Amino acid sequence: MNRRFTLLALALSGATAALPAAAQPADLAGVRYPTTVSLGGTNLQLNGAGIRYRFVVKVYTAGLYLQGKATTPEQALAAPGPKRIQVHMLREIDANELGRLLTRGMQDNAPRGEFSKFIPGMLKLAELFSARKRLRTGEHFSVDFVPGRGTQVLINGKPESELITEPEFFNALLRIWLGEKPADDSLKDALLGKAQPPAATGQN
Repeated sequence: MNRRFTLLALALSGATAALPAAAQPADLAGVRYPTTVSLGGTNLQLNGAGIRYRFVVKVYTAGLYLQGKATTPEQALAAPGPKRIQVHMLREIDANELGRLLTRGMQDNAPRGEFSKFIPGMLKLAELFSARKRLRTGEHFSVDFVPGRGTQVLINGKPESELITEPEFFNALLRIWLGEKPADDSLKDALLGKAQPPAATGQN
């Protein structure tokens, strides 16, 4: 009986270990990403969050929110429902330069034959950041996608763009971080939950 109980306990222990861990809030360089956010009437889960480095300098943090867990770029891109990528600046940056980097990242990771489909949205994005001049340390922006509506850019929580209606635009943007030539390989892994972010500690 004891041997059977031990075997059963080991089996249950193994099954539990195989279950995916529940999403946890992330606290990165003083920036907190909550476990869940609401978008378009849907609760999204934090899929992963990480820090973008340029050499050894921390540039920004980024967090990806989806309806369900995605561990590969393909799963994230194909995920149904609303999606959000949120970026918090850890250093001041020329907004026009950031806009150029974003559009270059979209170009570098665009599937063959699809680039022309999101050019209008890409131009709107570049114009938005060009007009902004600078993003200062502590400022943040998010890009939200809601099916049937489109994509919207928010800076410091306020909508700063008209809806970008091209359905391919959001995934084209997401490939900046998850594509074959990502902005940062370590950040790509973090957004896919392959590198566990530190748990929030309750500090501001």
